[in-house]
Parts: sequence; structure tokens; C-alpha cells
Amino acid sequence: MTQTSLETAATPDARRACDAPDTQAVVRDVLSRVGDRWSLLTIDRLADGPSRFGRLQERLPGISHRVLTVTLRQLQRDGLVSRAAYAEVPPRVEYALTDLGRAVLEPVEALIAWAQRHQEDIVAARARYDAGGR
Repeated sequence: MTQTSLETAATPDARRACDAPDTQAVVRDVLSRVGDRWSLLTIDRLADGPSRFGRLQERLPGISHRVLTVTLRQLQRDGLVSRAAYAEVPPRVEYALTDLGRAVLEPVEALIAWAQRHQEDIVAARARYDAGGR
């Protein structure tokens, strides 16, 4: 996310707009999709271009076949990912970000960068909390 985008998102007017019940419902709905355990990383991996299922699974260590299938289907349903099947032998299927999926890349990449930058701080805060230093 650019500095300008971050500043705009943090303005009092933007925060007040988010107080509206309809807006909250939309935000919760979007965050439930892109904020789950695998969607952010799947979107990030597809930023490099179309990918076959197996290659995508290789680039997402720890994700099961079933979970990747469900994640891709949900991202397709939300219009963030497209699926192209090619009539070849053997059959080939590729997944790619749609225009909508590419539009979400900036905030997704910003969140991933933030998580990487603050990983040690989060681990330390959890350790303090777990040790009773709430």
C-alpha cells in the first residue's frame, strides 16, 4: 500500500465511514475471505502469473491438496482468481488472478510485508502475555 493510500485509509472520515453497519458487513465479508490462513498467500503466489495446481501447492509449503482446492474455489467464487482448463493430453488447468485479484495485491503485499517486518515483535509480545505479563 502506498503512503498516500495508508494516510487516506487512516483519516477520521474514512474511519467514520467504516462505522456504518452496511460498510462493516462488507468489510467483514471481504476480510473473512482474504484474511483466512491461505488466501493471502495464494493471492501473493499468483501475483507472479498463472500457475498450475501442483506448482502452486509447491509454492505454499504446508497446504494440503484439499485446502488448496477449497481456497482456490472460494477465491474463484469471489472473482479474485480465474481457472482455465485446456483440452490437452494430459489435461492442463491454470489459475490466475483476475483484474479484481490484481487490485487487492497492494494491500495484500503490504500486510505480508508488515507481518514479516514485525514477526519478532509479535512473537515477543505473545511470550510476554503467556508468561503472565498481560
